[in-house]
Amino acid sequence: MNSNVIDAVREKSPLIHHITNHVVMNFSANGLLSFGGSPIMAKEEQEVEEIVQVADGLLLNIGTAVEQDYKSMIRAGIKANDRGIPVLFDPVGVGASQFRQANVQKLLKEITPTVIKGNAAEIAYLADVKWKAKGVDAVGDGNVIELAEKAFDRYQCPVVLTGKRDVIVTAGKTVTNKTGHRWLERITGAGCLLGTIITSCISVDGDLQEQLKEAVYFYGLAAEYASQLQHVKGPGTFIPHFIDALSYDLTFLKEATK
Repeated sequence: MNSNVIDAVREKSPLIHHITNHVVMNFSANGLLSFGGSPIMAKEEQEVEEIVQVADGLLLNIGTAVEQDYKSMIRAGIKANDRGIPVLFDPVGVGASQFRQANVQKLLKEITPTVIKGNAAEIAYLADVKWKAKGVDAVGDGNVIELAEKAFDRYQCPVVLTGKRDVIVTAGKTVTNKTGHRWLERITGAGCLLGTIITSCISVDGDLQEQLKEAVYFYGLAAEYASQLQHVKGPGTFIPHFIDALSYDLTFLKEATK
């Protein structure tokens, strides 16, 4: 694993337009700034097309979306598709309510995501596979590779399935990733921030699968590094050091976590 993708992000500092949930806005913005990108949060329907016009990538996250937010997402997504900039769709807790399900189905008919990212329960819903969930979290175990591949086949869209073992499916190839730490499951917005980091990585030139692999690998490695610092005692002390680690070089993190 090299750092070509990360270096490209830090050289370009891509502007990533977020229509995301209000629980994670600050965390996502700070994490992206540390990583080397530039965030903008804008969800008013009357301005999203203007913001997309100058953005390098678009992240759509339904975590706390209300009816108006879905209208903004569709409008922004169509504009992003017209411009040819990447769109990452994060169907947070899609199986939790009929409201989310109906709006996600409508959204996916209107726009074409570049990547769909979610946990096992979220990807299972999209793939029409039964999977236990608790709120927005996936519960239980199963064949996550098969699950991600089913979602890819259904939407003909690259899929990043996150969990103890991450699965990345692109056309003709499936890979897994095992970097990460359990404290990512104990803080709010870890998956949402990963979506932000991925969006920045797919907004630069390069091979999509390599971009996805490097983004997920680096993110997990940063978590491993932060967790092992002597003065990090739990999720609360982990967060600021994890954000710091997102600014480090991949080579340094690999050496420091051996």
